[in-house]
Amino acid sequence: MISLTSEFTEAKGRHARGWLFFDAECKFCTRIARWLAPILERRGLALAPLQDPRVGALLGLSRFELMREMRFLLSDGSQSGGADAAVALAREIWWARPLVWISKLPRMMEALRSAYRWIASRRSCAATNCPSETLRGDFSGRKEGRSI
Repeated sequence: MISLTSEFTEAKGRHARGWLFFDAECKFCTRIARWLAPILERRGLALAPLQDPRVGALLGLSRFELMREMRFLLSDGSQSGGADAAVALAREIWWARPLVWISKLPRMMEALRSAYRWIASRRSCAATNCPSETLRGDFSGRKEGRSI
């Protein structure tokens, strides 16, 4: 695995203790990332686009796998994606911890993952050919023809 600290450093040269990777071609994702940036920075965390060519090698994922969901990587090497990433990120932000507590209830992680997949499959992308197009559907494997 590529070293997180050697591959990604903040603009000021400091090393972040973790990274949230997001789809920079998605307006919805970018808007949330901009809102989160100062919150994460205060906690020693940073943002980077999934499209950065180093990210795939760092996480050991193909471009298709990368573009399915946001990814959260801590400097200790632990990583998560999608709803699991949202919960891991919530552990780092005191006012988001209720999401962690809710996730511990029976079947709630399953519900959170399903909700995340639903939102991710309907996000709007600035790219002409959005990778999430292949994921859009009812999660039973059938493809849905409409998008939001």
